Amino acid sequence: MGSFKDEPSVPLRAVIVDIDDTIVDTKGAFAGALSEVARTYLPDLAEARHGEVVALWRRDPNGFYRAFTRGEMGFREQRLARAEQLQSQFGGAGIGTDGFDAWNEVFEAAFQANWRPFADAAPFFAAIAGAGLKLGAVSNADTAYQEKKLEVVGLGGHIQTLVGVDVLGYGKPSPRVFEIACDRLVVAAAETLYVGDELDIDARGARAAGLRGIWLDRPGARRGGPFDEDREAALADGIAVVESLDELAAELSLVPQVRDESTAS
Repeated sequence: MGSFKDEPSVPLRAVIVDIDDTIVDTKGAFAGALSEVARTYLPDLAEARHGEVVALWRRDPNGFYRAFTRGEMGFREQRLARAEQLQSQFGGAGIGTDGFDAWNEVFEAAFQANWRPFADAAPFFAAIAGAGLKLGAVSNADTAYQEKKLEVVGLGGHIQTLVGVDVLGYGKPSPRVFEIACDRLVVAAAETLYVGDELDIDARGARAAGLRGIWLDRPGARRGGPFDEDREAALADGIAVVESLDELAAELSLVPQVRDESTAS
């Protein structure tokens, strides 16, 4: 990973995390959800091609979800647009506004049934608590929805504040979103480390707001397409890169936590 040697000599008082694909394996949940969607709405598509459906959803080449997080599209509007894109790309019939609720019900039921934490999430939270640091979260999804997600995966109650996209009507990488999280934790930006799985809106966004931005580049988790995922460029810009939360905890010399790998999700 990149070194912390160039960080300001200000004591670390808080850690703020992203949630999706940082704490929760959202890629895996999308795989379960979109396979169910494909079975229902793309019945002629071979199961072996369901991975292509997931890849297109995550790549979001038209940037519909990013438009939502900038306040330019409604949540239902962006999701319907992405559903229609899948149908068009893989030879299915259109969904339409009248059919969206039924499509979304299939998606959400399977999506939520597949929510799982990463194995390194709970130990990371425990290490933060053991080090006496405050813990917050910033997400480009709705606050209540993300609080429910954390409860479902067994990580509710650890985070002291969660700033969702609904707080301002727009999300990361706006500096204001990170500032609100710091204000709620009563810490300065320079005293706060932020870690997330998207280089531009997470690591670069946090750094622009004065936090210590870390890019969590989990193996096999990149989206491709229009996303900024240039590791060498990140390192050249002085952005630290880790491949797991265990690695980050070790780099920060947080209290190590032992977990039973046989039962880790």
